[in-house]
Amino acid sequence: MKILMVYPECPDTFWSLKHIIDLFGKKASFPPLGLMTISSILPAEFEKRLVDLNTSKLSDLPDEEILRADFVFISAMIVQRESALEVIDRCKKLGVKTVAGGPLFTSLHEQFEDVDHFILNEGEVTIPLFLEDLKKGKLKRVYTSEVKPELCLTPVPDYSLINPGDYYMMLLQSSRGCPFDCDFCDIVNLNGRKPRSKSPEQVIRELEEIKSLGWRQSVFFVDDNFLGNIKKTKELLGAIIEWRQRAGFEPLFYTEISINASDDDELLDLLRQAGFFMVFVGIETPSTESLEECHKTQNQNRDLLGSVRKFYEYGIEVTGGFIVGFDSDDETIFQRQLDFIQEAGVVKAMIEILQALPGTKLYKRLEAEGRLLLNSSGVCQDSTTNFIPKLDKDLLVKGYNELVHRAYSPRYYFERVASAMKYYRPNRKIPLHKRVIPSIIKIYIILKYLKKGRMEFGKFITKIFFRNIKCFPAALDHSVLYIHFSRVFN
Repeated sequence: MKILMVYPECPDTFWSLKHIIDLFGKKASFPPLGLMTISSILPAEFEKRLVDLNTSKLSDLPDEEILRADFVFISAMIVQRESALEVIDRCKKLGVKTVAGGPLFTSLHEQFEDVDHFILNEGEVTIPLFLEDLKKGKLKRVYTSEVKPELCLTPVPDYSLINPGDYYMMLLQSSRGCPFDCDFCDIVNLNGRKPRSKSPEQVIRELEEIKSLGWRQSVFFVDDNFLGNIKKTKELLGAIIEWRQRAGFEPLFYTEISINASDDDELLDLLRQAGFFMVFVGIETPSTESLEECHKTQNQNRDLLGSVRKFYEYGIEVTGGFIVGFDSDDETIFQRQLDFIQEAGVVKAMIEILQALPGTKLYKRLEAEGRLLLNSSGVCQDSTTNFIPKLDKDLLVKGYNELVHRAYSPRYYFERVASAMKYYRPNRKIPLHKRVIPSIIKIYIILKYLKKGRMEFGKFITKIFFRNIKCFPAALDHSVLYIHFSRVFN
């Protein structure tokens, strides 16, 4: 069989880094880990090719390349919906059968009438069902299963499908699932509440594979919650520490983790030793009422500011997720969010309006209350929401847009970088002679490509240089990222 795998384009978002990616000599932020893993599950004798529409354009893909495929496999997240529809439409016009999976189709497959076959939920279970029927010549339209497989079944992703040089960061998944069940989150529906982990040996094999690519940049552990099983997390970190020392692997790691990780000094020290320099944390809101409303139990009854600063003290930067639009939010929430983000020094703050994702507790509650908007796809990308909020909708949208605009204005951005640097204790001891040239290059890039905020940058970086030189490399990195953020949010 000839399989053409297509990964739809991601829009210009917080995560995309589209406005600076070419400055790093890259084409996209991350490779399509899902399709690379699926390739390893499919029979080795299948001929497989991967086209990532984040590194090339759909218009550059010749009809002949699609026509020679027996199937076009498409995997996507909800945010890639529009690009996925374009791929499906083109394949239909050419008469080539499509097979679709991933979070977008697992949640919303009923909305895609032109897809020939769906392989939903977790591929380790559902792909073999598809292959079995393929041998019989009796394919069904939908393959799904509620079984949550142990990850010992998951093979090493097929890195031969990509050009590593196209990407800013490599991906690795060490576990699936999350022990928490926040009302607005669809992770439990997709991957379950009981975390399942790969063995340390599996993870090391994947790291070895990444190392063999000659990889020199960061690796993003895309777990739903890296702290899903704290005992296994610590075992894995111990194995990574030993392997990094033995293999001489210098690239650093980034992951997603719940805020209760800040309660465990042993864990934080292991993260630091293992080379984790950044974590994404769902902080959501400083509102106690909103945290209770969405059952974000891990964030309740704690000093959120202190928790963020605890990560900084261990040399781990915090990227934070924030949400407005909960039923208990009032018109003061926008200023409260901004005040918290600034005081905590959460430089990379992903601020969103609440969405009711299909299958979540929030979605079901709003559906029962008759508050879901008709024809909702489960996510809005135009600074609105897909349900009727308790707060006046016009006020919510206006307050959200003003919040994001202010948070990513030069003044507020560099103020909170400075706030973060007060508590940040960098782990990397970079010799002075290795700092000079990279620093000069970054300053040149910032001054050349930063459209607004050069004065604020100049004052900020001068102060860091004379008062906190240890944080100078990190401060420059945040400043380079502002080129992207300033264009996305202003």
